[in-house]
Amino acid sequence: MGHVRSNGEGWRVMGRRRTAWWRTRAQGGRRPVAGAGAVGRRVVVLTAVLCATVALTGRPAVADGSPGAYGYDQGDHVVDGATGTGDAVALKAGGAYRSSLSKGAKVYYGIDLDATSNAYVSVTAVPPAGTTVAATDGIRVSMENASGTACTHRSATFGASRSPHPVAAWAAREAGKALCNGGGRYYVVVERVDASGSSPDTWGLELTAVSEPPLAQAATTEAPQVWDSASPEAVTGEARRRAGGSGFAGAAAVGQGVWQDDVRPGGTLFYKVPVDWGQQLSVTAELGGSDGGSGYVTRALDLALYNPVRGSVDEAGLGYRGSERSVALEPLPPVEYRNRYSVVDHVNGMRFAGSYYLVVHLSTELADSFGQGPLPVTLRVRVHGSAHAGPGYAATPEPRNIFEVTTQDRAAAVTGGAGGGGDRSMKVLAVAGIGAGSVLLASLGVWTISARRRDGGRARDRDRDRDRASTAAL
Repeated sequence: MGHVRSNGEGWRVMGRRRTAWWRTRAQGGRRPVAGAGAVGRRVVVLTAVLCATVALTGRPAVADGSPGAYGYDQGDHVVDGATGTGDAVALKAGGAYRSSLSKGAKVYYGIDLDATSNAYVSVTAVPPAGTTVAATDGIRVSMENASGTACTHRSATFGASRSPHPVAAWAAREAGKALCNGGGRYYVVVERVDASGSSPDTWGLELTAVSEPPLAQAATTEAPQVWDSASPEAVTGEARRRAGGSGFAGAAAVGQGVWQDDVRPGGTLFYKVPVDWGQQLSVTAELGGSDGGSGYVTRALDLALYNPVRGSVDEAGLGYRGSERSVALEPLPPVEYRNRYSVVDHVNGMRFAGSYYLVVHLSTELADSFGQGPLPVTLRVRVHGSAHAGPGYAATPEPRNIFEVTTQDRAAAVTGGAGGGGDRSMKVLAVAGIGAGSVLLASLGVWTISARRRDGGRARDRDRDRDRASTAAL
């Protein structure tokens, strides 16, 4: 009987035996029906293919809490940043892209916008492990019109930890504002914010472009004046293990509860939390005690919150002496469309429903004082408030469903799956895998039935021929 064995790269059928049917026939016996052996072999082959399909449709890779490669979206398009606007590659709303940025560089990407939609481009900088960065190192991202006027710009730096890890900054073109009004070609400009003493390594970039259509009906343009800004009690209860992802695309879904993973110095974990319109998010991060070592690390843990377009909302950090410490994000308002009119960043950023990203990083400096770890990190996540309907968009955002919480998102927050906002390529593979699996199973059924009918018919024909020969002989 054949069996299926993995060789590390795929699945193959090993150790199959074949029956010498002619030996049986020479002894005066009947040729065995092919259904048992042939169909059995078909089952093995189809099973192997199905196993390979299932293996391909797995969720994006998760981190083991160790420093390592950033988990890019496997559907990213690789593009080069241009040195000027003339040959800038055009990004498309709903797309994800992979690029790079050398030290001291300033690169351009194009994007074509209509006159009524808002556009958001987020850029994640990924310095290589082991590189040297300063507190003020980072990236600056801006959106410019064809005349070179900046619509918005934001920066992201590594801060006091001086520990290389993925950081993201975003820029926007908000329709109707005087500086960048009207449709046409706009440009996303990404530049290194360098500091003396930093390594000359080239950084990786991941860019995502999102389009937000206008509302079907006009709404207030005033920021909320009153909301519950009191710090809520941290969620209690037993921590559940949930391995963090290695990038935005593979972020592990979590909901309200207590979640824990182990992280090594230099490691970064990505989580996502579904937060609907009208709901309020609060997060506390705890760094567990060390078994040995001594000293003080100024910024041992970084906790950053990004909204569904990967725009920075808030961040917090804590110092560490070896005993358990905790830090919480600022009190955040309920998610509402009108939050965008606030001048306060952690209010302004809570403008969309969807998946909010929690990014946890442990400083490489921890290893010098407390060893290579790993150390336990616990997230206490609270999502409270009643969800309500969204503001009502006049068209479909790109990517679709980015500004809503789906049933799949809620289920994934419990089970830890990808949900509705996972890796684009993984979604395609999953759908293809399910379809392929269904086709394979259906084909197996038809194949088996046909083989049995065909082999049974041949056996009956042989019996009939033998009877006729016997009758003729008599």
